[in-house]
Amino acid sequence: MTCLVKAGTQPFRDRGVVWIDINNLQVAAQRLDSGVTRKKGRINMRAMRAEKFSGYEALKLVELPKPMVSAGRVLVRITAAGVTPLDHTILSGDFHIPEKPLILGNEGAGVVEGGGGADFPAGSRVMFWGTYGAFEDGTYCEWIAVRKEDLCLIPDNVDDVSAAGIPVAYLTAQVALTLAGFHPGKTVLAPAIGGSVGNAVTQLARALGAKHAVSSTTSHAKAEQAKALGFNEVIDTSVEKLTDGLRRITDGYGADIIIDGIGGEVLSEAVKALAPGGSLITLGYSASRKTTIDVTSLIVSQTSIRGFNMFSQPQAIVADAWKSTASLLQSGAIKPIVAKTFPLVEAAAALRYLVEGRPFGRVVLTV
Repeated sequence: MTCLVKAGTQPFRDRGVVWIDINNLQVAAQRLDSGVTRKKGRINMRAMRAEKFSGYEALKLVELPKPMVSAGRVLVRITAAGVTPLDHTILSGDFHIPEKPLILGNEGAGVVEGGGGADFPAGSRVMFWGTYGAFEDGTYCEWIAVRKEDLCLIPDNVDDVSAAGIPVAYLTAQVALTLAGFHPGKTVLAPAIGGSVGNAVTQLARALGAKHAVSSTTSHAKAEQAKALGFNEVIDTSVEKLTDGLRRITDGYGADIIIDGIGGEVLSEAVKALAPGGSLITLGYSASRKTTIDVTSLIVSQTSIRGFNMFSQPQAIVADAWKSTASLLQSGAIKPIVAKTFPLVEAAAALRYLVEGRPFGRVVLTV
């Protein structure tokens, strides 16, 4: 429920900002006229900031003014920040063109320090998601001022590291399932069991009463790992086609709902796996932004494809998704999976591991 606020309203000059170049271990200092006034008692914070959008080497450790509480914004001391494919897309210059420099990080978890009122008193553990790290400074830092409506209390049975990787994946999954018309008894396919959204959709669909909650992976090792974790309807596409696996699991029926965050050939194949009248929601392109679709697959079975953008969802829908997700977390019906953590200063390595290592589960920065 909050976003990042600018620190102060009056100018002070010649503020020194220090960054550390993690790639070559050289330390440099840059003079910056920040246009804000130093206030008594003010402290600074560390942040991993994209100085430009050109890849991993553009991510620098900098020292900046700590944000402050203001109307509608809650000051949160960040304890963990989720690392997402969107962060890499932005850092690579393949998103919209945001203002630079920009602190990355779309989601996080932490402790309220002020401005939360009765709903989020000081000391409350919270998780949050919003336009952070995309349209304003994000969570790769030590403090952030978050819009109150973006906050959710972390259930007592969920640790901060796990909580930091919950918002983007589970809110996206919950809202996408709702828009696709999910109800108990439906068959759902979400490719990429090891990915954030694929795993979240699979867990949510299963917890909410899907007849089949199916996922897939191109890796035999991940298929075995998924099985060990209790995911028993995972198609190993290294040994069978996605459509063949789904028909096998569903006795030839197919999927009522497909939530795809992969794109490319996976999307092309998934369209063929829809049951009559089924719908596919496309919301990501980790494999490719381009695909080829045989339109007769849509025409004959009267199926449909719909695009999805989480940033465009009404606040009321997001609030409902928060409530449902928090309840399922508290009951233990869904359990986020964290593959690996990295300290804040190793954010570039964390992004590289996410994109190139393709882990099973979330990657999280600890702060």
